[in-house]
Amino acid sequence: MGSATTGAGDLAALREHVRANRQQLPQPYPAVVLFFSFTDGSERAVVTTARGEDFDAAWNTGVEMVMDRRRRREGDQFWLRIDWPMAVAPSSFAALRTILAQTKRNYFRFGLSLDKGFERAFIEQELNANAMLDRGGGEPMAGINAANFSAYARSRFPASPPPSFDDAIPVHIFTSKGAFFDGERIHDLYPTGRNAGRRVVERLTVPLLTSLIEDGADYLARQVDAKGRFDYGVHAGFGRRIESYNALRHASTTYAMIEARAVTNSTGLAEAIERSLSFMVATLVREMILPDGEKAAFLVEEDGEIKLGGNAAAIIALVEHARATGDRGHLGLMRRLATGLCFMQDRDNGGFRHVLDYPSLRTKQAFRIVYYDGEAVLALLRLYGLTADTTLLTAARAAFDAFIAAGHARYHDHWLAYCAGELTQHCPEERYYRFAIDNIADHLDFVSKRMTTFPTLLELMMATSAVFTRLKSDPMHAHLLEGVDIDVFDKALTRRAHHLLNGHFWPELAMDMKEPGRIAGSFFIRHHAFRVRIDDVEHYLSGLIAYRRHLLAQDEHRDDGTLVAAGWQQLPLRSAR
Repeated sequence: MGSATTGAGDLAALREHVRANRQQLPQPYPAVVLFFSFTDGSERAVVTTARGEDFDAAWNTGVEMVMDRRRRREGDQFWLRIDWPMAVAPSSFAALRTILAQTKRNYFRFGLSLDKGFERAFIEQELNANAMLDRGGGEPMAGINAANFSAYARSRFPASPPPSFDDAIPVHIFTSKGAFFDGERIHDLYPTGRNAGRRVVERLTVPLLTSLIEDGADYLARQVDAKGRFDYGVHAGFGRRIESYNALRHASTTYAMIEARAVTNSTGLAEAIERSLSFMVATLVREMILPDGEKAAFLVEEDGEIKLGGNAAAIIALVEHARATGDRGHLGLMRRLATGLCFMQDRDNGGFRHVLDYPSLRTKQAFRIVYYDGEAVLALLRLYGLTADTTLLTAARAAFDAFIAAGHARYHDHWLAYCAGELTQHCPEERYYRFAIDNIADHLDFVSKRMTTFPTLLELMMATSAVFTRLKSDPMHAHLLEGVDIDVFDKALTRRAHHLLNGHFWPELAMDMKEPGRIAGSFFIRHHAFRVRIDDVEHYLSGLIAYRRHLLAQDEHRDDGTLVAAGWQQLPLRSAR
């Protein structure tokens, strides 16, 4: 992704690209304004503004500063982004505050100049990466963070006076566009808008999706330490580690890594999966005897909580591992985890208790989040698919019937969509198909237009799409699709898949964060302070893996040469038993 030996001569094509695409600003603004952002990958990009009436003079000034910094850095990358204003509107801090109050935090997608000469100006990526417009404290909307704003302004313009944020003080709001040079290639970037700042991607292809999945899976593999525990997460802007831990997310992330392994064929990823599973089995799972004498197992959190979804995620991960490798060495543990899960089920109505206390097994919380219900039923169905144990199917059907009676379709939950897909494979009955349809009904507008990346929405759409595909070939139930506008559904699905690219840490986005090289290739949640947490990456991966599978099922993608074998043979796996 770049070259440590890149020199000024290698930038000639970038210079001509910027010259051809830049916008000349009207008076009273400088005719030429170029923002040069550079990093070698080891630390946050340094931004320099070059201004003037002559493009070549401004360009040469900017490049000279970039090359000077390059000589003083020792990182492996040469990441250079050039941004330029497209249009400017004079405003005031009072008006800006009104705009920010109506904008989700970190979703202010404009640049700001504190003066008409662009002597103190900040592009959007600077404002958001340095939390200059994030009030913190869980505030959902944007606002001026005077402390962060002043601190970054002081580091960027040390010779200038501190900014004033009084209502009457003028400020200039601008749109922008850019280009990114990774040391080898030029990438055109989207202008101000929903996709702002990342490379232009006209079409999602199987090779591109494969690359994104490889990047995300490689990031997760790097987070698994020698003992099998994850480095749980980071708020990327300031590199602040998330110190808490969640056993459920450990298990579900491992499942996503196993899914990705079938795409990437990476030995390093496979080894990380084995370490993660070993840690889960040896440290996070506790076995005990239930009051009726049965042996059970539970995934236990550090605070002593037993979550229904935790047992479910552990089962799903172990089942997927058994399918991928042929190793059934953990089959007994899967059964005991299922026994523990079923201990949390009400035998009379099919519903579940969501959280128990360990080791007393007393009910701590009857209901916490609908995710747990879907995860539990999916776990039972996946284990049934592996073992053909009909007691598991019976328990899953009882639970799902309870969900239907309780109107769970109103949650539009992706785990329940997975359940409906799995259940209709084993029991293709009308009520289960109808649930899958109801689970997405009246939700497509939300899926299509939701501003945040919300990666589980793509999972919801892909799981439902699989059900629809099955319905089309089921003569007894195909009529159920008459109430579904498939064209609207497909457009919403495609739009959502493309929108997930806005949550990927492309180098041109990662470069503005505290530790660019560490987070590049991962996935983030913008409105949670650019959070990169293992389960965030998990959900992006699962959705993109499903979408890739969807494209491969279409004729025009079958022969593109990107399919790889599962390829676990090179690992020293336990013998099946």
